[in-house]
Amino acid sequence: QVQLVESGGGLVQAGGSLRLSCAASGSIFSINAMGWYRQAPEKQRELVATITSGGITNYADSVKGRFTISRDNAKNTVYLQMNSLKPEDTAVYYCKAAGVFGRNFGGMDYWGKGTLVTVSS
Repeated sequence: QVQLVESGGGLVQAGGSLRLSCAASGSIFSINAMGWYRQAPEKQRELVATITSGGITNYADSVKGRFTISRDNAKNTVYLQMNSLKPEDTAVYYCKAAGVFGRNFGGMDYWGKGTLVTVSS
């Protein structure tokens, strides 16, 4: 069984910083890509940033220049450094692992339960 656990969310003032972490656990051989998504109240979930096992990154236009995604493949962990936070960044942030390969499965996707980020003005 594969599980993703996010951490690092909290309350921060506008202009501040937070660092989110997400660790995947289970009988995992490899993960093709990991990413962060967010969902604000009454809004649809949207992509924030992704990173492949080879280090190729992709960012939403709204966070380019402010957020940085990184990954430790050996630990199956992905991070999101968030700087210059704005009130509109307030949302539940979800971790996703795509293309997870294990002993008896391959190409499965998994989601974490989310961590709340609140940015006050």
